[in-house]
Amino acid sequence: MQNESKFKTKTGYCHILPDKIVLTRSGTVGEASKIVVGNGISRILIIYSVIALSSLYFAFTSFKSGENGFALLYLFIVSYIVYGITKSINNSATPIIMRDKIKGVTFHSAKPGRTRAYFEIGFEDENGKLKNRLIMLPGSMNDGKNETEKALFIMEHADLIKPIRNTSRS
Repeated sequence: MQNESKFKTKTGYCHILPDKIVLTRSGTVGEASKIVVGNGISRILIIYSVIALSSLYFAFTSFKSGENGFALLYLFIVSYIVYGITKSINNSATPIIMRDKIKGVTFHSAKPGRTRAYFEIGFEDENGKLKNRLIMLPGSMNDGKNETEKALFIMEHADLIKPIRNTSRS
């Protein structure tokens, strides 16, 4: 592998260096994600929690006024958001991952019309806890297939793709 390889992501670029992986943001989408997410996901999880609590309130008031259909709809929204929060609680938005802390990298291919391709990096944070960092690849509107093939080639040749093992010290 050469000193640095890089590929496009949904919000910028991923730089594969000999000792670390650095994610940079560029363009309008990257700037928006800097504001909303920053380098942590706690802010977005708080926003989702507020939406879930609001939906729970609306479910209660709808049920109280006899609108059971709307109450069920709001309860469905609450359960979907809570599921998403619990699934995302160990995710990280850190822009720098040291390669010696990486426990595994898996590739998830795109499901056309539903999801885009992404890498999931399992790594140990500075507190010794296992975290996941998702690297979302460009979608079909941004030459996603070619960019995904390029990213997969780079990650394989950097010897990063291996299964994630749960070795957390929590």
